[in-house]
Amino acid sequence: MDDVKTLPQALKALAFKQPDRIAMRRKDYGIWHDVSWAEYYENVKKVALGLHVLGVKRGDHVAIVGENKPQWLFSAMGVMSLGGIFVGVYTTNPAAECEYVVGHSEAVVFFCEDEEQFDKALVFRARTPHLKKIVVWDMEGLRHFTDPMLMSFDELLLLGTRSGKENHELAERLINDGETEETASIIYTSGTTGPPKGAMISHRNYLWIARQNEKITRMTADDETISFLPLNHVYEQIFDLMMHLRVGHIVNFTENTDTVMNDLRDVSPTLFHAVPRIWEKYHSAVVLKMSDATWLKRTIFNFAYKTGVRYNDYRLARKPAPWYLYLGYQLAYFSVFWKLKERLGFDRVRLGFSGAAPISHEILKFFQSIGIPIREGYGLTETTGITHISDEEHFKLGTVGRALPESEVKIAEDGEILIRHGGIFQGYFKEPEATAAALEGGWFHTGDVGEVDSDGYLKITDRKKDLIITAGGKNVAPQYIENLLKFSPYITDAVVIGDRRKFITALIVIDEENVVKFAQDQKVQYTTFASLTRTEEVIKLIAEEVDKVNRQIARVENIRKFSLLDKKLYTEDGEVTPTMKVKRKAIAEQYKDIIEEMYKGGE
Repeated sequence: MDDVKTLPQALKALAFKQPDRIAMRRKDYGIWHDVSWAEYYENVKKVALGLHVLGVKRGDHVAIVGENKPQWLFSAMGVMSLGGIFVGVYTTNPAAECEYVVGHSEAVVFFCEDEEQFDKALVFRARTPHLKKIVVWDMEGLRHFTDPMLMSFDELLLLGTRSGKENHELAERLINDGETEETASIIYTSGTTGPPKGAMISHRNYLWIARQNEKITRMTADDETISFLPLNHVYEQIFDLMMHLRVGHIVNFTENTDTVMNDLRDVSPTLFHAVPRIWEKYHSAVVLKMSDATWLKRTIFNFAYKTGVRYNDYRLARKPAPWYLYLGYQLAYFSVFWKLKERLGFDRVRLGFSGAAPISHEILKFFQSIGIPIREGYGLTETTGITHISDEEHFKLGTVGRALPESEVKIAEDGEILIRHGGIFQGYFKEPEATAAALEGGWFHTGDVGEVDSDGYLKITDRKKDLIITAGGKNVAPQYIENLLKFSPYITDAVVIGDRRKFITALIVIDEENVVKFAQDQKVQYTTFASLTRTEEVIKLIAEEVDKVNRQIARVENIRKFSLLDKKLYTEDGEVTPTMKVKRKAIAEQYKDIIEEMYKGGE
């Protein structure tokens, strides 16, 4: 695998090495369907040849919008096989944001999952002059719709099949002609501080990250993962593209985003990766379930959990646990935690990963204590997903691990983390000034502030632009406080405010499911989500959770006032990114009246 120059060449090597092994599974209507490596490769060649017939050339851009499924990978790999560049689009993006990505990237073909996504393309296609063809995977609802730009995915495959019969060697030649420095994809950043920028990622970037990450995570062809995070995000691509084509493990695609928990129990993967929001939901589910259990079950779980915490404290301190504590933990694990892991679908998981956003250290401690080790990694789109990561044995809580092998890390005078390694992107598409600023001095400037300890472990403080400087000149890192708040099962989102202010405040979004249950148990009267946030009992409940956090942080960081938002934060409203990172500028503007009200009259 070290000899391949591109991702399609890596696929070709695996298809010849293990043609009959399962490459991926897709769940449809409750039934799992297998796709072998040979089938994967054949479908990719058909897509490549079909696009070739349509006139797609080496260096052309092709956009893709759709939920995670084999067709997503067939499309992306097919594009790359003929030297094209794939551009992912979030399914949750409204038509205007889809238009921005498709138009800015100058995409010539647009793969759409279904009628819903196709309808978005109809809105803007007249304003995207480079776009020539729209290929739809699922034609349900479009079978009687005729349009010169519309083509079904099946028609594209048929076109590729015919082309392959006429020229047997064309697909192989197109794949073999690929060079490692060619751009493989353009990934548009989340746009937390402005319009999304298109990061150009080369085949070399992808293959280098896969090679270095394999040394840390030690994945094999026998591993299984589950795919449900957006595939156009670099985090999911680590497992579904980079590592998948490096080690040849099985990728399981969930039926839809609402069936993840059930699908997880079906698959029981060996590795599970998620964003902090998912881990927080699992934590809340366990805590609330235990609070409702019988006295006996609650007592047994609490005793087992306390044993797990004590045992884990020794592991975190790198000290051998006393024999009686070791035996106690083994008893707790096999009598309590093993059954819990089975119910969650984690019975085979040897390692969990959290990425794409900061996670509460208390969440990591919780899962570590019940026998589900989670390692927090760090990276950005511009670093092809990873700069730092921990393995099963070498980790420190509160850090994001050590740098990948063959990497260089430097902390600038202002605390910014600078990175240099083989995964650093080629630059921003059509943004030379932004590229020059990001790569100033030959280092990639992450925009994050942090520090490296004597053992090489990196601790992230916050985003450089997000650091709060109070009116008194004190520096406050909002993400740390927000993560402490989100450890509460009753809080789903929190945005800490206080830059140039006399004290710290917070906007808080309640966890609807858990707070509704609290309201029902306490017989609280309400009608809507908004009315629930205004009840005296719920305000008092959240005040108690805020007080718990205040006791854990310095006085200058204490939240003096908070407001409960009467709605959730949505991607569609421009309040959070698709990976649930808060867009602080947008929120500060949208909720400025509520924020100013909290600062009226001082403390």
